[in-house]
Amino acid sequence: MSSHFQTIGIIGKHGVPSQDTPLKELIDYLIKQQIEVLLDQDSVDLDKDTIDGAQPVDRDTLCERCDLVFVVGGDGTLLGAARSMVDSGVPLLGINLGRLGFLADISPTDLTDNLNRILAGEYQEESRALLHARVIRDGAEIFESSAFNDVVVHTCYVARMIEFDTYISGQFMNTTRADGQIVATPTGSTAYALSGGGPIIHPSLNALVLVPVCPHTMSHRPIVVDADNHIEIVVSDNNRTASQVTCDGQADFGLQNGDRVLISKKAKQVRLIHPLHYNYYGILRAKLHWGKRL
Repeated sequence: MSSHFQTIGIIGKHGVPSQDTPLKELIDYLIKQQIEVLLDQDSVDLDKDTIDGAQPVDRDTLCERCDLVFVVGGDGTLLGAARSMVDSGVPLLGINLGRLGFLADISPTDLTDNLNRILAGEYQEESRALLHARVIRDGAEIFESSAFNDVVVHTCYVARMIEFDTYISGQFMNTTRADGQIVATPTGSTAYALSGGGPIIHPSLNALVLVPVCPHTMSHRPIVVDADNHIEIVVSDNNRTASQVTCDGQADFGLQNGDRVLISKKAKQVRLIHPLHYNYYGILRAKLHWGKRL
């Protein structure tokens, strides 16, 4: 079979023994297709019997040399891969080792059939937006990170509120006392934002959702805005509780009173590869148990 992709990278979930068997099967399959296989050396346990025939490289090399990257793990693994790979333009394909994922949607049980079609060029591709968050303190940028799901400004302690002001493209929206504020992409609308009462936003929409976390005033509700807006969250000088900003639940930074968190859509989007039978609404039905009788 002539592959549509000549060099494929693999990003795994570090320290998970259960991935060794499907990882070896995946490597062996790709090598039989005469595909060059590169392994992310920081996320794949480099056991010689498992990786025989594949080349360990750093993440920058994956970005430079790969035509496609397989992300073996779950949605959390794919979130991290998306943040590091988005600027390269290399498409990602998620292989889920556990339950069905919103993002990692290929199961090891039907891996070969799906890969045969994908490598032959039979697949769906979509582009999804990420966020870029920056923290400004005393006029200087002191932290920046991308986020595929969400950027959350929140209290560091359970059952303690913080106060913050929110601006949308320079226009003051409100002052909120709450456990925090979620700013989510359409992809992230089915994550923390959904648990906070936010709406599900189809990934094709150019939108952001702002969801207050346990607001002290019940009239503070989620709001959906155009994704080309610039969001600014200013931590109030009145706070006596420590706060922080967290991106995708994986990268966080401690905030001080007066800090400004600036959030905007990244210029580049991440490319995702899906099987031909991929259906977003089918994923929602399966994950959220829509239509199941109790």
